[in-house]
Amino acid sequence: MELFLSPIIIIIIAAMFLYSAIKILKEYERGVIFMLGRFWRVKGPGLIILIPGIQKMVKISLRTLVLDVPTQDIITKDNVSVKVSAVVYFRVIEAQKAIIEVEDYFYATSQLSQTTLRSVLGQADLDELLSARDKLNQDLQRILDRHTEPWGVKVSNVEIKNVDLPQEMQRAMAKQAEAERERRAKVIHAEGEFQASQRLSDAAAIMSANPTTLQLRYLQTLTEIATEKNSTIIFPLPIDLLAPFMSRKDAVKE
Repeated sequence: MELFLSPIIIIIIAAMFLYSAIKILKEYERGVIFMLGRFWRVKGPGLIILIPGIQKMVKISLRTLVLDVPTQDIITKDNVSVKVSAVVYFRVIEAQKAIIEVEDYFYATSQLSQTTLRSVLGQADLDELLSARDKLNQDLQRILDRHTEPWGVKVSNVEIKNVDLPQEMQRAMAKQAEAERERRAKVIHAEGEFQASQRLSDAAAIMSANPTTLQLRYLQTLTEIATEKNSTIIFPLPIDLLAPFMSRKDAVKE
């Protein structure tokens, strides 16, 4: 019985040895290997062979990670309380530093993102927060990248997602926008009236220089009214309109 079990035990021990010694890393993974507790080297991707009991490997991914920064209560520079959320894109570029220099690089980046978001946006006015997001995103990305560089982490992009304003501030901004639209409408209407008055003034100057033009316009108006209306219209006829005909009649009599 002992002779029968010994090969099985040997096979099991060999299988456990191979399982702990052979590691396979994917293309986006790296293994930080420690030998007797000291850093040895970074390996991967592919087949990795370790010495059980002497070497230990910590696996880390080099793919871009998406960090959803939870909503933060922020008081802007002009003392407006808002709630802001953001998203951070980052990746590990130096696996050794990400394991050795910081205990948990993901948690550390998350906490740093929250504090940096409150600090940077707290120095901006509300108008800047609403209209200059690209600039604020760049400032956040630059600050976060500078602080995470010692950890071997590269922050590639930061985007402010939502800015929630208090109800009273939303109503005030709506009234301001409505007043601005009314002001623009009045300005456009005034400009239209000014241009129309200029055109009428030019037309009046032309007609006063040539009375025949005024007479033709008068007759054209009569024609338009007679065409559009089916009722009888009494229209005053200026005596100046008949003056050319009366002068021709007097000339014929003579």
